[in-house]
Amino acid sequence: MQAKVYFATITGNNEDVADVIVETFQNESVEVTKEDIQLVDPQDISSTDTDIVVVVPYTFDKGSLPDEALDFYEDLVDTDLSGIVYGVSGSGDDFYGDDFAVAIDKFEQQFEKTGAVKGAEGVKVNLSPDATATKALQAFTKQLIVTADEQAK
Repeated sequence: MQAKVYFATITGNNEDVADVIVETFQNESVEVTKEDIQLVDPQDISSTDTDIVVVVPYTFDKGSLPDEALDFYEDLVDTDLSGIVYGVSGSGDDFYGDDFAVAIDKFEQQFEKTGAVKGAEGVKVNLSPDATATKALQAFTKQLIVTADEQAK
């Protein structure tokens, strides 16, 4: 099984989120690569070499998407990801109330238009992953693997 984790970060908090996901994939014997999202074109994602795609965006200000993830986000809608399982998790600041980590919701809505299969409910992390968030991210990643196994049958 092959997984790709694409992340955006400024402070490093969101890369910490991505690292928990990557480590969990590795612990479950899933081949995984981690890349900065601004270096990835969704059109290059292929079901022949990818079973699971995870996007790890942060949310800043009042619900804004990361600038470095905008091209990926906009191009995603025109991408056919049929047969691929996706998940979205990331960080935000709960100071922003209703806008807390809404980049996750926005990316999930974009993925719904690609034909990809949602593998797990996204995890919204306040700032950086504490012990509770780490457990939630591990469960998220394991659910993605279960869903990908079911898709493969």
